[in-house]
Amino acid sequence: MEREDQERLQRVNRRLAYQGAVMEIYRDDMKMPDGKLVQWDYFHHKGGAAVIPVLDDGRILMVRQYRNALDRYTLEIPAGAFDYEGEPGLSCAARELEEETGYHADDFTFLLHMNSMPAFTNEKVSVYVAGKLKKTKQHLDEQEFLNVEAWELDNLISQIYKGVLTDSKTVCGLLAYRLLLDRDKKRDA
Repeated sequence: MEREDQERLQRVNRRLAYQGAVMEIYRDDMKMPDGKLVQWDYFHHKGGAAVIPVLDDGRILMVRQYRNALDRYTLEIPAGAFDYEGEPGLSCAARELEEETGYHADDFTFLLHMNSMPAFTNEKVSVYVAGKLKKTKQHLDEQEFLNVEAWELDNLISQIYKGVLTDSKTVCGLLAYRLLLDRDKKRDA
């Protein structure tokens, strides 16, 4: 069925509509199965990585920052875009961890890949868990203003179910991390 759908739905043209600092926005002309031409927007993103930094006591470092698209502050796991297309996720995660939180990690574990909004963007975020954290110094970008907060995982999970934490990489990452801990607990029992 999937291959059949791909043969019936076809992109016939793609043109750059806007070149931004973080992404490129294209206008795609799509030929539908009935032959009708429609226009879809496509946001090309070079990808990025996120990290769940776990302190020795089990608390998780989170960053609170203003998000213009939402016009409010959000609480998120540290993350950032790749410096270049194809950058290894782990190097991006390690860089963003230190830049945003002022911590370096000696231990990273890959957790998952996620596509944030596949209806119109190819953005793929690789999420890692970082342990054995060592305090260093923040290296925020000029336009970054954020606060670092340490949270208990159960409190963060509660914030997800209350609708307070809504950032997709944060929700996916924290829930996957909770499942990983629960699986490890069952295995060790």
